Amino acid sequence: MKKRAKNKTTKKIDVPVLDVYSLSGKKVDKFKLDPDVFSSHINKPLLHQLIVMYRANQRQGTASTKKRGEVRGGGKKPWRQKGTGRARAGSIRSPLWRGGGVVFGPQPRDFGYEFPKKMKRLAIMSGLSAKTKDKEVMVIEKDPEVSQPKTSQIAKLLRALKVYNKRILFIYPKRNDNLIRSCRNIENLSLRLSDDFNVYDILSNTRILFSRETHDAIVKRLK
Repeated sequence: MKKRAKNKTTKKIDVPVLDVYSLSGKKVDKFKLDPDVFSSHINKPLLHQLIVMYRANQRQGTASTKKRGEVRGGGKKPWRQKGTGRARAGSIRSPLWRGGGVVFGPQPRDFGYEFPKKMKRLAIMSGLSAKTKDKEVMVIEKDPEVSQPKTSQIAKLLRALKVYNKRILFIYPKRNDNLIRSCRNIENLSLRLSDDFNVYDILSNTRILFSRETHDAIVKRLK
């Protein structure tokens, strides 16, 4: 008997289309985001693992307690071994005594660890897809041209886009020292290169802002 061929159904991927804003805050065009990056599967367990990793890597690990051999004093036996009626004691720096050493206390250590690059890439795509689904991604027609450090120019752009008081991740394609200096005095604004942002940057902000040129740079990095 011939086996029936199974019908292979291909899942249709939705192509996200966003409004493009000018630097004055007006809608000027429509822009299709790359579906493989901005409309991929949202892997929540993977996002959780990566966030735990980034938070662990931020820990200083400088907590330190002294053991009984490190506490100053305690070299003399408090009283003789027998005949006093009290429990025998060899040092006033015993962990049983007030002011003594600590048993199994925290010591300086490195809490950091890493995940494979492929997992990080998939997590970034999941984070961008989640932000796109929640309508928290904004596209501008071009990056602001900053010839000299000027905070008011960037603040004016954010006010025009109505996101000035929100936590914003502004992603840009190429390093620009004037842009960095213009953004660093604005509260709740994070500035990252297209090759340098991570999952923690994406999920810790309520808005993602980038230009069409930056979109192409992000897709090139992740694909």
